[in-house]
Amino acid sequence: MSRRTLVVGEVRQGHLADVSLEAAGRAIELTEPTAVVGFVAGSGAEAAAGEFARVGIADVRWTDAGSGSDASAGRIAPTVAALAREIEADLVIVGGTTFGRDLAGALAIRWDAVSATGVTDVRREAGAIHVRRPVFGGRATETRRLAGPRVVLALRPHAFAVPSVTPTTVRTSGFAFVEPAPSWREAKLLALEPAAAGGGPALADASIVVSGGRGVRAPENFRLVEELAASLGAAVGASRAVTDAGWRPGTFQVGQTGKAVSPQLYIAVGISGAIQHLVGMVSSRVIVAINSDPSAPIFRVADYGIVGDLFQIVPALTAEIRRVRGP
Repeated sequence: MSRRTLVVGEVRQGHLADVSLEAAGRAIELTEPTAVVGFVAGSGAEAAAGEFARVGIADVRWTDAGSGSDASAGRIAPTVAALAREIEADLVIVGGTTFGRDLAGALAIRWDAVSATGVTDVRREAGAIHVRRPVFGGRATETRRLAGPRVVLALRPHAFAVPSVTPTTVRTSGFAFVEPAPSWREAKLLALEPAAAGGGPALADASIVVSGGRGVRAPENFRLVEELAASLGAAVGASRAVTDAGWRPGTFQVGQTGKAVSPQLYIAVGISGAIQHLVGMVSSRVIVAINSDPSAPIFRVADYGIVGDLFQIVPALTAEIRRVRGP
């Protein structure tokens, strides 16, 4: 069986997205570095292709997707399938963003492969790919054996760390774009409108998230959460109670009916820990909970818990972080 892996990168604001570097790092752990090939499509692809060198991938292909910035999953899936066949890959890995999940399904059809999304662990064993991922809204974790000659995986963002390696010399080359067959089934991106967000990084992509809940008591007190997040360079999240009350827009919501996040650090401020919230953040690498109720469900999943008055704890914590990190 072939043991080559293709990593499909995603370009954001002219640069390779962090989720793509995470995917590349995991690919190198599963396959010999010299047998991993990177691929980037869309506007700015040629410039972004070289960034794969940061994680040790030396062979990268790129295409402009034939239409400037339109590199939707359905549009580039035939090109990815063609490249996977050319390099005789048995595994394609992509970051599990909206784009990545769409591509995993579209590519699995065109490449005749088995696929899995939301993957939080993956390994090769006995000639098959084994993956783990949360299911049933995070209430359980399944282990699945993906048998077959071809596999497509979308990795959950931040479930894997960006590897720390010595950058390599990268060789980039263009790859012919394969125009998809005209079809009413093909979705075309017409517009992209940024959602309301805080002043920090995007919630879904942030490595640190600070979320506030009903325990902050009033909308004007939510600034405590935002100031703590700003001191850490973190994204701001909220529980459903906060967004339902109109204290913050629905785009801030973390949970089953909001965004699912997997940061390196998740700080829950004044959040009791209802199951609907937990399923959206339980896969975070480290969870810190601040709550005055020692029996709050959030402490059952927290790695570190602080029981006390958040109106005293959060300002003190923010001040100390600013003292250590500087303004």
